[in-house]
Amino acid sequence: MHFSVHEFYHIYNRGNNRQPIFFSHANYLFFLKKVRQQLLPVCKIISYCLMPNHFHFIIVATENSITERKTFGGKGMQELPYRLGILLSSYAQAINKQNGTIGSLFQQKTRCKILREEINGRQESYLGSCFFYIHQNPLKAEFVNNLSGWPYSSYLDYAGLRNGTLCEKELFFLHSGLSQDDIILKSAIDFSEEIIKNFL
Repeated sequence: MHFSVHEFYHIYNRGNNRQPIFFSHANYLFFLKKVRQQLLPVCKIISYCLMPNHFHFIIVATENSITERKTFGGKGMQELPYRLGILLSSYAQAINKQNGTIGSLFQQKTRCKILREEINGRQESYLGSCFFYIHQNPLKAEFVNNLSGWPYSSYLDYAGLRNGTLCEKELFFLHSGLSQDDIILKSAIDFSEEIIKNFL
């Protein structure tokens, strides 16, 4: 993973062999607490969705994200990937202790995709599409009948149903050109596989 300042990224990972990574309400909250500790100091979080066996985040890289640090063996590494590794490793240790298990909880590689690309000389952004896609995960998995029924995503904050402080909502509104009303209306749109593949 290599990050550039001010760019928007979709970051996601899932349980090893698609196994669960969250086993209780407390696990979701514990993970978000670790996100605050490890990621908030080094990036801006735009949105998120935590599912029983995977997670999604949209983040914006900052100067703190790309600060180089020396790792074991003297190799340089950006601060954001380093902190992400600490987050997943420490969470996995806690879950293994909770469940009396050993081994990898997450797939080895966390995926990261920039939400912008050049098409025919024009810059194309997938920020809005990715935002709606990740929030729709609980609905597509049929865990809920309505997005407002899933407490482990930032949809509730954007829809004005919760006053969370993890996400930089104003930054999303500024760069997406969307309003709160747009979010509520467009969250019902089912995004095609052709659009989705651009940010996965």
